Parts: sequence; structure tokens; C-alpha cells
Amino acid sequence: MSEKPKIGVYTCYCGGNISHTVKCEQVAKVMADQPDVVISRTNMSLCSDAGQSQIEEDIRELGVNRVVIGACAPSLHEPTFRNTVVRAGLNPYLYHHVGLREQDSWVHSCDCDGATCKAVRLMSAGVAKARFLDPLEPIRLEAEKQALVIGGGVAGLRSALDIANQGLRVVLVEKSPFLGGRMAQLAKVFPTGEEAQRLLSELIDEVVQHPRIGVFIQTEVVGVSGYVGKYGIDLLQHGRGVTAENGEALAAGCTQFVPDEFNYNLTERKVIYKPYQGCYPALPAVDWDHYDGESILLNGKKEVLQDQAQPYQLTVGAIVVATGFDPYTPHTGEYGYGELPQVATLAELIRHLAVHPEAKSLRWNGRIVRDVVMVHCVGSREIEGVDALQEDGLVNNYCSRVCCTATLHMIEELHTHFPGLNIFDLYQDIRTYGRGHEEYYRSALSSGTRFVRYNGEDRPEVIAALEGDTHPVLVHVKDALTYNQELEIPADLVVLATGMQPRQIDDLVRMLKVSRGNDRFLLEVHPKLRPVETAVNGVILAGTAQGPMNIQESILAASAAAAKVVSLLGSGQVELQPFVAAVNAAKCDGTGACVEACEYEGAIALETLVENGKEVKRAVVTAANCSGCGACVSVCPNRAIDVQGWTLAQYEAMVDAIAMDIVDLVEAE
Repeated sequence: MSEKPKIGVYTCYCGGNISHTVKCEQVAKVMADQPDVVISRTNMSLCSDAGQSQIEEDIRELGVNRVVIGACAPSLHEPTFRNTVVRAGLNPYLYHHVGLREQDSWVHSCDCDGATCKAVRLMSAGVAKARFLDPLEPIRLEAEKQALVIGGGVAGLRSALDIANQGLRVVLVEKSPFLGGRMAQLAKVFPTGEEAQRLLSELIDEVVQHPRIGVFIQTEVVGVSGYVGKYGIDLLQHGRGVTAENGEALAAGCTQFVPDEFNYNLTERKVIYKPYQGCYPALPAVDWDHYDGESILLNGKKEVLQDQAQPYQLTVGAIVVATGFDPYTPHTGEYGYGELPQVATLAELIRHLAVHPEAKSLRWNGRIVRDVVMVHCVGSREIEGVDALQEDGLVNNYCSRVCCTATLHMIEELHTHFPGLNIFDLYQDIRTYGRGHEEYYRSALSSGTRFVRYNGEDRPEVIAALEGDTHPVLVHVKDALTYNQELEIPADLVVLATGMQPRQIDDLVRMLKVSRGNDRFLLEVHPKLRPVETAVNGVILAGTAQGPMNIQESILAASAAAAKVVSLLGSGQVELQPFVAAVNAAKCDGTGACVEACEYEGAIALETLVENGKEVKRAVVTAANCSGCGACVSVCPNRAIDVQGWTLAQYEAMVDAIAMDIVDLVEAE
């Protein structure tokens, strides 16, 4: 930029978050004396309408052409202030943000003078960088107006339908032979009490009948390439093994039985199966993981079924990951699970009641149940050193959120259908956070449920009762509500409220290059500002792939993901931030060190060009694939590469400013 820098510097009080520690007026005074600074102000809240208006006025009236703002984290309000300078007619990238709250006031709250000195140095570095700022333009790419949704559960279905309703084409991919996901295994949904499979069936009908949605069932994503706006997707669709003409006959003639995972292995099914009445598709499917390869007799002929997989390729502009969750499975011996037949999970009990809807009494393991013990937080809120490690060497130290309400909902169902039951509820904390969910707690309380609070470091113990006892199992627990009094509760059935675990989709995670959080669920960029976006442009999260959610929350998250996809692809063009590598061809001599250092496929490559009649090799950046990490900058021997917006000259100016000997920055007390 050829014009002389006229820098406006603004130090925000941040409602006291900064000014309670940093002497903001002193910082502003020092900044006013810096070269090229034409105005230095403070403000109680720069992100407010009044604060933004002041910046706009200075740009228009004083000719400010660079803006430096010291405030809260740039991740919170950088977009806010970029829009502010744009409204005043300035390029949005002629603004630099200094994080005075997180980097200074919050970490030096006991040292006001030191925090003020640090603020001056940070702001001085910001001013130094501002002198070298250049106007930049967003990277604009053509976008395929088609999205891929991975996962055919309630979140994937809702997201696909919302995207298609906004005019974009959608390809929905489901790995299993049937749509519906985990919701299909539920009987009712809370807090409305509606039938889960009926609601799901209505949603599926809308999706499969929509003219802009293509559905691929029994299909895996096996390859991902490209970038936002133009992702290349490789699919592999497995064969169903049967046709509409012979499917029912083959299913009838099939004699191989396997445990039915839809009913959590409480029952058996044939290897050619439909999970439940009214499923979609209605055509049976072959369970290739368990099919033994033996022939099946059909019309007097032996038929050997084969998986005739078919590859497909497509191009999409964005990808929605709605791969769902897996319920936690207690390890053998955990609360007696797998060793005592009277111990079951809440999910197993839900399916047991669904399989026996007309039962007049609750029976388990062939015995009438009179006393039930519900145990919360199994597989959630685990403590390292107390609980067994998961397969990856970690514990599930997070709260699965929905288990408390699901348990209380089950208690209400049990009291409704089997009013003679005695129910004990063993919990750490009752977390009925959703609207209307607290009513389940009140209902359980009024129906006579006995609540016992245990400490997470002293879990209940489930043991077999002595032969001839009135009950098959005993539960030992210390009740924190009665000063750790030790209780022995005889039970006919112990129900473990298991939590949610992230699904094992490591291959997909690697293909998409997305990250997991500390809880191993897929990680969003920011829980408030970018709640459904990953760090990979164009890869969006929906539902429980991101973390534990109930059905209502999953649907809302799916709609949010759809809104993001539509905003990305709706115009047929994608805009990306310009902070990517740029090569100065005059300095580049084609050593290739940058290509070796780059970890992003297709981001930088050596190309043969003709200069002065000679063929030469030069590094060329594909902006859409570049993350702006700077690895190439650090290895270039000729300083031929810079990251736009964060150039070497800007860094050097900032370092010099921070190291500059500035005295008498803080007024004497």
C-alpha cells in the first residue's frame, strides 16, 4: 500500500476484564506518541455499537487507514471488527487484533504495573505490524452446489432434508443396510412421549422422496480428495445380496442365526434380515460380516450369496459428518455386567420392553422382577486411577448428558406399566438440564422411587446373593445423603445407565483430516462462534458425532449444519481467508525444500515454467489446499515465501517492537 500509514489505536476496557488490571489510559497515552499513530483511544466496550461507530467515524473523518485494537481474544471478535472497518470503506485486512484479555490481564491479575508494561509492548508490536499491512482479498473458489451427508441417523436425515429444501443437491451415505441409526432402537422420545419409530419413519419418507436427495445405503466413503467447493469423493456400495423378487423367499429359507445387535443381542435373527417392522428399505439385507457362505435353498436350487460391491465417484462442495455415537458397553465384571445375568444396560431394557410390549409383569432372566436398581454414570464421568481404561488408554471423564433424563424416563415407564415395582435410583448428580426434563425427576419422586447418592470415587458394588436368598443380587452402596451410611439393597434387576462414546471412525477421520477433542468426539472450531464447523473448510459436524446430545439437540445441530452448508454453497462460490502462502517467483530458485516440508496434499508443488527462453522450476501454491501453517516459509533458503497477513517483515517488526527499550511506561503510584 503506497499511502503513508495513518494508524488508529483502540484499547478496550472489556467491561473491566482488561481495565481492572491494565491501566488502559496509560497504554493509550503511550500509543499516541508512537510514529504513524494519528489517534489513540480507550473505550469501555469496543464491540458495542457505540464503540464500533467511533472506529468508523475515525476512519472517515481522520483518514485512518490502519486499525489496531487491543481487546479480548481475536477468536471472539475479529470478524466483528473486520466488518466494522469494511463499513467505513477500509479493506478488512488492514486491521490487527491484540488479545489483551487472555494474553495479559487475565494471566497477570496480581501485577497491574507488569500487566500495563506488557500491554504497551503488545500494542507496540501491533502498531509495528500495522505499518506493513497490505490490503488482501479473500480467496474465491467455484463451488459444486451439492453436499455429501455421511450417516443415515436422525441427524444425517434432518441435515440432508434441510439442505435439499434450500435448493442444493444432496447425497446421503449410510454404512449399514437400513436408515434410522440409534433412534430406531428407541420406543419413545422424551419429553413428548411420541413413538420414536413413527417419527423416524415420517422423516425417512420425506428424505427418500425428495427429488434433490440421492440415498446410498450399505455404502462407505473410501476416499476423499480436493478442497471446499470441490471435494472428490470415492464411495463403495456393498451388494444387498437379495433382490425384490427373491428377498423374502431367501430370508424365509435362511437357516443361519446370529445374535441380533439391534436388540443388543437379547434375541437372535437370521443372517438375511430386517431389523424391525416398517424399516427402510423394506427389502431384507444380507449381514456380510456374519454370513458363513453356505448355500440357501430357493425353488429347489442352491443359492450362494455374494457381495457384489460397486464403486462410485462424485464431486461435492461440502461434507456433513453425522456418523453418530456408540453406547458404552461395560467391561466384564463392571457392576457385575457379563457375569451376573440380572445386570443389564438401560439400552437393553429399552429393547426388552419393546420386544414384549404386552407383558403384564416385568420378567428378566425368566424371573419376575419386583425390585429394580438403576445406576447412573456407567461409562461416563470416569476417574483415572479408579475406573478401567478404555481401549485407547483413556477414561471417559466427560458427562454423557442425556443418561439422567433417559433413566428417569425409564423409571416413569416402569411405574406406568408395572406399578408394583420398587425402584432405587443410585446417582452422583441428577442432571435433567432440558426443558421439561425436571418433570421426570418429580414424577419419579412422587411415585416412590428411592434416591441414593454415591460418590464417584466409591462406586456401588453389585454381587451375587447367597443361594436361597429372596433376591438373586445385592447392591452395596454408601449413601452420601445420610453421611455415607452403608446400604445393602436386594434386587431382581440392576440397570446400568451407560453413556455415549465416540464412534470408531478412524479411517474417515484420517481421510477428512479433522480433529478429535479431549473426549475423542469430533472437534468444532469454537463452541459458540463456529459450533458446527471443523478446522477443515467445508467439513461440518451434525449430531452426536460431535458429542453427547439428545434427539432434539441432534436435530437442531443438524439444522445448524445444513444452514452452514447452504451459506457456503448457495451462491456457487466459496470465500476463504487469504492467510495462505505466497511465492515471490523472482526469489524462488526451485530447491523444492518447501514441497518436502508441506504436510498438506496439493498445497504447494514445483512446476516447470519458461523464463527468458529457459525452463526453470518454481514453487506454486494452490491456495485452496494451503492452511497457512508457515512450514514452507521456515525452510526456504531465499526467503521467497511468505504467509499473507503474517509476513516475515511483519514478524520482524513485531519482535523489534517488543524488544525495544521503553522506559517510564507506568506512572508512579
